[in-house]
Amino acid sequence: MGALLLLAVLLSQTGFPVYTLDSIANAASNKSGSYAPNSFVTIYGKDLSYVTRALASSDLSAGQLPTVLSGTAVRVLIGLSSTNVFFVSPGQVNVLIPAGLKAGDISIQLSNSALVGPPVKITLTDTAPAIFQIDSVTLAATHADGSLITSKSPAKPGEVIVLYAGGLGPTSPEQIAGQLAKTAASVATPGFGVWLNGLPVSATAIKYAGITPGFAGLYQVNLELPSNVASPEVRIGFGSPTSPGGLY
Repeated sequence: MGALLLLAVLLSQTGFPVYTLDSIANAASNKSGSYAPNSFVTIYGKDLSYVTRALASSDLSAGQLPTVLSGTAVRVLIGLSSTNVFFVSPGQVNVLIPAGLKAGDISIQLSNSALVGPPVKITLTDTAPAIFQIDSVTLAATHADGSLITSKSPAKPGEVIVLYAGGLGPTSPEQIAGQLAKTAASVATPGFGVWLNGLPVSATAIKYAGITPGFAGLYQVNLELPSNVASPEVRIGFGSPTSPGGLY
């Protein structure tokens, strides 16, 4: 039995939080192995929390995000610092990788009260583009008025829609770790693009790509759909690799 597997078995028998490298995922794509600063990560496992609780407005203080949700005892270290927690449950915890971190290997470690899980090393890249999903094939997007695009309310050719994404990297102006974004801030990494059905759209069709004001770690892309395209497959990114495909 490998050392990590043995450790996981021992921890599962004592109530310690149990998770592994393979049970950590990019929260937007729900896939492992693609992480960037100022993006959400999901930790799946066992005994991660005693309660189920999501971030509420009462947890905020002047736009400052908490590192521990009220009524819980879950804390997550990324590197040497406690990061912001958005959701906890016995089997899943969502946290925000702090803005301003540099690309490279970094450890992530969860504690539940006095019980501490193992440090797991993940690799950060400058960007890790991913579009948030409603289900396995449907991306999260809205009409310009904020209403959700659905099969009953589809996007129309020529319409400006809003895609919601994670992992688009640094912005201008820069984001402040642990704080909600007060204003719009465009992505700062050159070469951002959108591909519809595998073909790049004109740069003039991308009306905005940057942070969503009033949120942390959430990016949006305001995109004018071509007049001859409806319900396309959509990818975003900075060249190769793009966000995962197969989303419409």
